[in-house]
Amino acid sequence: MRLATLKVNGATAAGRVTGDEVTLLPFADVGDLLASGPGWAARAADGGEHSIPLRHAEFATLIPHPEKVLCVGANYQDHLDEVGLDVPQFPTLFAKYSRSLIGSGDVIVLPANSQAVDWEVELGVVIGAELRHADAKEALSAVAGYTIVNDVSMRDWQLRTSQFLQGKAFEAATPVGPYLVTPDEVADPGDLRITCAVDGEVKQDSNTGRMLFSVAEIVSYISSFITLVPGDLIATGTPAGVGAACQPPEFLTPGRVMQSTIAGLGQQVNMCVAAAG
Repeated sequence: MRLATLKVNGATAAGRVTGDEVTLLPFADVGDLLASGPGWAARAADGGEHSIPLRHAEFATLIPHPEKVLCVGANYQDHLDEVGLDVPQFPTLFAKYSRSLIGSGDVIVLPANSQAVDWEVELGVVIGAELRHADAKEALSAVAGYTIVNDVSMRDWQLRTSQFLQGKAFEAATPVGPYLVTPDEVADPGDLRITCAVDGEVKQDSNTGRMLFSVAEIVSYISSFITLVPGDLIATGTPAGVGAACQPPEFLTPGRVMQSTIAGLGQQVNMCVAAAG
């Protein structure tokens, strides 16, 4: 099953995508659906009456108001190599906030106070059941589905201190979506081609099988120190090919188009524009 959050008449609505149609569901967004409790998948599969053509759908960010947005850094060996970092013993974690998130087709307004806005395509994991102190098997059973995240990073802010957050949590800069694809449609989250192109030129091209910490390991690890709840979003790290590692460094500028793709999960297309004023 594929689910999405759509912009509809000045608000949002959850939708079930089937072929070239989207059936609107009686939930404000996918996060609202997941928060409805056990049985959310059956409600998503059976609910809704009104459908719209998929080609007319305008996607909002997939989970507009997650309780937590947790991100993994330094999770691909080739990315560690290109930026000169050591292999971590444990997952490297930082946070974002709901205000950081935008839709899969929204414009990225480049902030006037950063001159180093970089791309980072990542596999996103959405939690569908409360989870605490879980082993790897239990961790996977709590995953509602998978999506695409681009951890757009302001490198000049990220590198100001040893803590990443200020360069990662800029407002309205992180595309999420377009879909939540349930695990029954993802044969192996550890074997998905993942790419990012800028103006049609592929910058990142890897496979989620190259992650140092798997989805199960990440979810289990996080659950060991905090309770995960339905709608929580986890970004699992980016492979090599980021702009900061180019020679010379290369960043997003007004007019550039970023395309983030993961096999079976869809594609994001985000135009970059200058901040007003």
